[in-house]
Amino acid sequence: QVHLVESGGGLVQAGDSLRVSCAASGFAFNTVHMGWFRQAPGKEREFVAYISGGGAATYYSGSVKGRFTVSRDNAKNTVNLQMNSLKPEDTAVYYCAAQFDRTFDARQGTWDYWGQGTQVTVSS
Repeated sequence: QVHLVESGGGLVQAGDSLRVSCAASGFAFNTVHMGWFRQAPGKEREFVAYISGGGAATYYSGSVKGRFTVSRDNAKNTVNLQMNSLKPEDTAVYYCAAQFDRTFDARQGTWDYWGQGTQVTVSS
């Protein structure tokens, strides 16, 4: 049974850094694309970042590129999102997701499993 559990959210000030993590279980982690999405109040969930199974390939949304870094530890079955220079508009619930058996696709309907999310709040 696939489980994705996020952790590390919290309340920070603008300009601060924060790292959120996702612990995965129930599947061959190193063969699966992993991604981060977020949903701000009153908005649709949006793609944030992607990392390939081996970790060699990454991709970011334009709004976070240069500030956020996605990484994974396949020995520990974890994927991390390091968020620097946070802005109030980064406030959202952050979700990790797993995408099986396809070429990377950022559309959320193509992702197979989701975590419950962790809240990140950035105050101005």
